[in-house]
Amino acid sequence: MKMKILPPLVMVIFGLLMYVLHRFLPVGQFEFFGRKELSIGLFGLALLVIFMALFQFVRAKTTTNPINLTKSSSLVTNGIFKYSRNPMYLGMLIILLGFGLKLGNAFNTLLAAGFVYYMNHFQIKKEEEALSELFGTAYRNYCKATRRWF
Repeated sequence: MKMKILPPLVMVIFGLLMYVLHRFLPVGQFEFFGRKELSIGLFGLALLVIFMALFQFVRAKTTTNPINLTKSSSLVTNGIFKYSRNPMYLGMLIILLGFGLKLGNAFNTLLAAGFVYYMNHFQIKKEEEALSELFGTAYRNYCKATRRWF
């Protein structure tokens, strides 16, 4: 795989773009009862999803490095991976949605959608190719049974 940008860094970049948009775009601000509490709940949910995925990888004794997938020793399809092929990226998306909610600018949803597009196009497709080559039919069957995000 040729990717050199770690997905958490991509999430941080999109988070910074969200902050800049919030700070300098004079429209799109919103407020509703419980917005901050919902934002905190989303952060908690995101951390839970990410840590569940990391735990599954550690338990399977395989790599969590999305840049060098040739070190993957096993295909993890149980636990949270039964519901999402990319729960760590899903967790990152939920973090961005929670951050956008905390900032209170409706246009930040466009940047969250941009994160999904970027991850699908530049990260996940390359990972899928590498894992398909590494695990063959087992991975292709897993892809048919489990959705990419949720």
